[in-house]
Amino acid sequence: MTLPVLWNQSWTAPLINHVWQTTAVTLIVWLLALMLRNNQARTRYWLWMIASVKFLIPFSLFVAAGESLRPMVAAPIHGPAITAVMARFAQPFPPQFFPDEGTPITSPNAGLLPSLLLVAWAFGVFSVAFSWWRKWRQIRLVVRAAAPAPFAPGVPVFTSSSLVEPGVLGILRPVLLLPEGILDRLSPAQLDAIFAHEICHVRRRDNLTFAVHMIVEALFWFHPLVWWIETRLVQERELACDEAVLQSGSDPEVYAEGILNVCKFCVESPLACISGVSGADLKKRIVHIMAEQVACRLDLSRKLLLCAACLLTVAVPTVLGLAHAGQLLAQTGAEEQAANLPKYAVATIKPTSMEEERFMSRLSPDGVRMEGVPVQEMLRTAFGVEQDRLLGVPSWAKSDRYDIEAKVEPADAPKLEGLTLRQRQAMLLPLLTDRFNMKYHHETRELPVYVLTIAKGGSKLMESKPEPAQANHAPLRKMMMGRGSFESQGGSVAALMQALSMQLGRTIIDKTGLTGNYDFTLKWTPDTGSGPMMPGPDGGPPGGDNTDASDANGPSLFTALQEQLGLKLEPEKGPVDVIVIDRLDQPSPN
Repeated sequence: MTLPVLWNQSWTAPLINHVWQTTAVTLIVWLLALMLRNNQARTRYWLWMIASVKFLIPFSLFVAAGESLRPMVAAPIHGPAITAVMARFAQPFPPQFFPDEGTPITSPNAGLLPSLLLVAWAFGVFSVAFSWWRKWRQIRLVVRAAAPAPFAPGVPVFTSSSLVEPGVLGILRPVLLLPEGILDRLSPAQLDAIFAHEICHVRRRDNLTFAVHMIVEALFWFHPLVWWIETRLVQERELACDEAVLQSGSDPEVYAEGILNVCKFCVESPLACISGVSGADLKKRIVHIMAEQVACRLDLSRKLLLCAACLLTVAVPTVLGLAHAGQLLAQTGAEEQAANLPKYAVATIKPTSMEEERFMSRLSPDGVRMEGVPVQEMLRTAFGVEQDRLLGVPSWAKSDRYDIEAKVEPADAPKLEGLTLRQRQAMLLPLLTDRFNMKYHHETRELPVYVLTIAKGGSKLMESKPEPAQANHAPLRKMMMGRGSFESQGGSVAALMQALSMQLGRTIIDKTGLTGNYDFTLKWTPDTGSGPMMPGPDGGPPGGDNTDASDANGPSLFTALQEQLGLKLEPEKGPVDVIVIDRLDQPSPN
């Protein structure tokens, strides 16, 4: 038995990560509220409201926003240390922590677990929503039966024969509901204070903000913190209104007596989003009122603390997305390039006649010619990614090799002269889609990567000088690769990265800042059993052979890179955009 689609890692890991992140944010809010316990209650209320809304906004949205802003930033962005920490916080559970679709399950009933969990969640959402709907319906019936009262405190006032506490109902058109007979229990001064309390709820739009929290409670009913947040919201909103009434000049003793008289006469409001006067901890409120504890306003240091906390919450994941997009290929980078480039009008695809396990690739003025190329290598070149970022590639695409010749229309041939090498590579993407019926999607997974940096002694790369005959043309790029050797004439650091990536089997992130074309030779001793490196990185013509050009006692690749080129590879691990191949068909020869 296999796991159903509902338990696919595409949503399981992000959901659990989101719950974990929100839990951490709620605890941080609690610490901030504790630090501000002597300040105004309205500040603590909005802190708890932020904790509530965080349940609806995952950090991944800010990361995605940062990635979308990457095209607007001209300079490359390298992630600072804090973004690496934030990446760990944002995704403590990598997708690989969860089983993929199709993973064998030992228990015969394990496949039912996702469906049972989904049913339980839906039942909980329905139960919470239905309970609120019943209470809301009761309140609506009471309002419909209520009679208008001749008061003008700022909102329409109605009186009801039901024993409900004075409270504000409605969000768009709020009304104040009073129980009949309450006017005989309150003095004019007490009634004015009660009215001031309710008008404060209207001005603060407490019913609207609490309705948002009710949505959170319905969706995340299983999380105990959402119910704890509700008690904090109710308490702080009532304290905030109490502080506003006292600051308006009301007598504390008169106001406290008015609240007690209301509580003696009425019952508590049956719905939390009906802003009444007797909510929260009544004893604590009365002590607070009688002690005339008008809260202190926020001083500069606390304002800066709150601003810094809000800024970090939004800015850090956004910068993480910017750094991530600057280091790795954006999800639609290859697609966007291919959409604006000439298309190959004619393509010939045949099984190769080459017996040696190597391939050759040559760019021509009107197209490209490849001999003995595996389809997996075409995928890598077209997307501009390394092989560790290509998932779901069928086995035949790794072993079967083809001779391919593709040409554009004669009218489009002049356009190829002004294209970069990366753009020429991206032109393979429509060819793969049309001739190989390729379908794919992107995912983000945590993978081991290498970061290429300049070593302590500085770069030893020699910038190439074009031959005189080539002065008015594109620079000549020539790369020759063998097992344990790589020679470049006019090659880029990106070409070196692709060659190293094929040898090491990992994505390499460039942090050297080197953008020129260089002449260099790199020789090292390959690991025992390592296969030959595929020639032709960066689309250049291959050369050499697969013989071991290195000394058995020579340096390792890492040592040779540092000693011969002045570059250094450092291992890291982080979220990587990968391409998952959903479908890839063998082409019909022509």
